[in-house]
Amino acid sequence: MRLTKVIKILFLLIFALAPSIAGGKDFVVVIDPGHGGKDAGALGNKTNEKTVNLEVAKRLSKLLTSNMSDAKVYMTRDNDTFVPLQGRADFANRKHADIFISIHANSVDAKSPMRTKVNGAAVYTLGLKRSDTNLSVAMRENAVMKLEPDYSTTYQGFDPSSAESYIIFEMMQHKNLDQSIALAEQVQNQLVRTAGRKNNGVRQAPFWVLVRTSMPAILVELDFICNPTMEKFMASSSGQDKLARAIYNGVEKYRKSSSSTSSKKKNSKTAEKALPAPEPEEQITSSPRSETKGTSSNAPADAVVYKIQFLTATKPLNNKDKRLKGLSPVDYYKDGNILKYTFGNFGSMSEANSELKQVKKLFPDAFVIKTRDGKRIK
Repeated sequence: MRLTKVIKILFLLIFALAPSIAGGKDFVVVIDPGHGGKDAGALGNKTNEKTVNLEVAKRLSKLLTSNMSDAKVYMTRDNDTFVPLQGRADFANRKHADIFISIHANSVDAKSPMRTKVNGAAVYTLGLKRSDTNLSVAMRENAVMKLEPDYSTTYQGFDPSSAESYIIFEMMQHKNLDQSIALAEQVQNQLVRTAGRKNNGVRQAPFWVLVRTSMPAILVELDFICNPTMEKFMASSSGQDKLARAIYNGVEKYRKSSSSTSSKKKNSKTAEKALPAPEPEEQITSSPRSETKGTSSNAPADAVVYKIQFLTATKPLNNKDKRLKGLSPVDYYKDGNILKYTFGNFGSMSEANSELKQVKKLFPDAFVIKTRDGKRIK
């Protein structure tokens, strides 16, 4: 009997240690198809947001589990059910997710003259500063909490339709913001390249599900369902396949980039001599303008330089291009087929953040990036 018990214990230990023996931790992804059940989300002429979100999410889940051997995928809903915003974030936290992806379709007010013409995809991360455009999108998505009984108690008095309530987000810090932006950039690039969406850029806004999650998190606005042409694409099987594939490709590239950076950091700690920072993916290219505001060009070559990223484009812009809104001098770096424009060379994050306040008056979605030796650090 004693031997039998020992054998049983050994078997239990083997099963308990199986993930470690197999070679490491699962890559846990939580996919959040926005809306559901009594909450249809934005409405098109023939379909609605909750249906599109779920179909793309199912396809994304299948791609992840089929192509990533270590992926463990969970969905906040896999049918037409209503899940509270807080419940979605709590679910991701309980699963100890490595990344959180909330899927949505965009729309504009029914009275807008651009309602049937507006188009394009955007990927959001948590916004530390408010902007009118992004705040309106966040308000619309956060308003779903009003469908919950006694929502004011659940959300501690937060009113999703009051601009004053969002002041709390301006004071928040997000420990995963850098990783979230890196993930958002990869997914946004693929929505343009793989799914053929107009590039509306990576943005920041105070979405509740992003605030309450404790891992790198993004919210994807696939396109505008109020535009009949975009609605037709999102409602089609081929369109949903392309959108899911785009998000998958972005996740895959984010993982490779993160693994490469982590590996180089780990190796640098064991080297006999201090090595330079891990080699980033992107090279900063100076535009033909005068010296950029901030740190002088005499700074050490290996010093960290902070820049303000404010705009993306598909080709180099003339220094008088109206899209630059008079901001000068600027640089850009190339990320695949996308050019990302930056302003300033700053020696510290505080210095860059001080200037960021002014840049945000022109470009509300601007944020600070780090570079070394003319290359971006992620």
